[in-house]
Amino acid sequence: MTLFIAGLVIFFGTHLFSAVRSRAPGKDLKQKLGYGPYMGLYSLVSIVGFVLICMGFGATRDAGVLYTPPGWGRYVNYALMIPALILLVASQIPAGHIKKLARHPMLVAVKLWATGHLLSNGELNSVILFGAFLAYAVFDRIMVKRRGDNGPGPDVVAKPVNDIIAVVVGLVAYVAIAHYLHPILFGVSVR
Repeated sequence: MTLFIAGLVIFFGTHLFSAVRSRAPGKDLKQKLGYGPYMGLYSLVSIVGFVLICMGFGATRDAGVLYTPPGWGRYVNYALMIPALILLVASQIPAGHIKKLARHPMLVAVKLWATGHLLSNGELNSVILFGAFLAYAVFDRIMVKRRGDNGPGPDVVAKPVNDIIAVVVGLVAYVAIAHYLHPILFGVSVR
């Protein structure tokens, strides 16, 4: 459990710092270090945390069960993963209507992913993992709103082709994960 918790602290510590850091001119660490060095350090620390989370999660599979999820929870999770993956893809490409409407599509995707998995998993390690991601996504959404970051600006032209790409790639990712990759990547079949 120590490795798992250490990974969560490192990963979310980095992300929490980024959410609350000063953006004021002269005080912004990202400006002081420069974009490249800041993002390189941020990415390195985040990757270390993520690797520790993965290793720790696997090592805590027998940590016990906190609750028995409802039978319908897995079906809700299946349904939530479709828009979650579409939004995740939309967050990584130029703006379409999906990105403009969601404003921060990655945060919405993480909330859907975490909520769905909390409805279908009651193991201690799962609750800690998905609960941490859900709490962070809610917190970060509050912080971006407080900063006045409303996602793509009104002057950004939403291109429908980007919506088509997000939907197609998101659906392909859903099918690939649900039918093939989930047991390989996470050691658990979704069925």
